[in-house]
Amino acid sequence: MKPAEDLGRGGQLPRDGRCEMAEDYYKILGVSRDASQEEIEKAYRKLARKYHPDMNPDDQTAKKKFQQVQAAFDMLRDPQKREMYDRYGSSFETMGTGGPRGGPTRHAGHGVNFSFEDLDFGQFFGDRFGAEAGAGPGGIFGQFARGGGRARKRSAGARRGTDLHADVEIPFATSINGGEVQLDVQHPSRKGSEIAVKIPPGIEDGKKIRLRGQGEPAPGGGTPGDLLLTVRVAPHPCFQRRANHLHVKLPVTLSEAALGAKVDVPTPRGTVALRIPPGTSSGAKLRIRGHGVASANGPAGDLFAEIQIVLPDTLDEASQKAIRQLDARYSHNPRANLRW
Repeated sequence: MKPAEDLGRGGQLPRDGRCEMAEDYYKILGVSRDASQEEIEKAYRKLARKYHPDMNPDDQTAKKKFQQVQAAFDMLRDPQKREMYDRYGSSFETMGTGGPRGGPTRHAGHGVNFSFEDLDFGQFFGDRFGAEAGAGPGGIFGQFARGGGRARKRSAGARRGTDLHADVEIPFATSINGGEVQLDVQHPSRKGSEIAVKIPPGIEDGKKIRLRGQGEPAPGGGTPGDLLLTVRVAPHPCFQRRANHLHVKLPVTLSEAALGAKVDVPTPRGTVALRIPPGTSSGAKLRIRGHGVASANGPAGDLFAEIQIVLPDTLDEASQKAIRQLDARYSHNPRANLRW
C-alpha cells in the first residue's frame, strides 16, 4: 500500500486527516453555487461551443477543457447528483450506495463538505464497497476494529460513460407528423458518426430525446453514456402551433368572401375543402376540427383558418366604380365600435 500522503484524489492528505476536493465544477462552468438550472445550461452551451474539438482540432488543451466542462455539466444538471456533490464533493460517485457517513466534515475550499471517509476506497483496496464502507458498526472500519480482517465486498462496477448533449433542428412538418432525421454526432474521444433519429409525432420545440448508448464510451468497458438531444423546430412560413392547435392565415378573394365558396386548405392529414360562408370578413376564424396536432393522451387539436381577403394589386376604372356603387348601397361605418 502507498504511503498515506499519496492516497488523496487530488493531492496530498493534509495533517488533519481530511483531503481537499480535486475540482470545483461550479468554477469550471463559471457560475455561482446557487446558480439556477437555466444559468448552468446557458454556461454549459457557451463553453461547449468554445472548447468543442471540432472548433479546436489541434488543441489538446481545448479537448481537455471540453471534457471538464462536460463532466461538470453532467454533475450539476442532475438535482440529486448536485445535492450530493454540494454535500460531499465529487468523491461521492466513487462510494457505494450507502454514501459517506459519520465523521467530522469541513468546507474544502469550495464550500463542499468533505472528510477522510469520502475517499475512494476502491483506490485503497482494489474493490468498491457499498454502505459497508462507512465507519459504523457494520462498516469496513468497524470490521477491522473487531479483528475481522476481511471486509464483506461486492463486485466492482465499471463506471458509466459521459453523456453528450446536442441540438437537432427538425422541419415543422416533422414535429407534427413525426419522422426520421439524420444527425452527425461528434465525440470528443473518438471519430464522429451519423445516426438516424426517430422523431415522435407532436414533439414540441425545446423537448429532449435520449438516445441510450450513443454518448461517450465508458472507461474499462462499462456502459457508454447517452446522447441527449434538444429538439429545435424550424418555423413554418404559413402555419403556427399553439398548444395542440394549428393556426393559418387563409387568403381568399373578394368574391369568395362576399358570395361564399369552398376552398382547399392543406392540413397535416391531407387537403380539406373548407366552406367559406357568404359575407365573411377578413379576420374571421373558421375551425377545422381534428386537423391540428395529434395527441397520445386524447383527441387531436384543431386547425383554425383566419380569413384574409386579398384584393388585386390594381383595379381598373370599371371595377373601382362597381365597388363605390356597392359601398354606397350598403353604407355603414365598420369602425363604429372602435374605441381607445
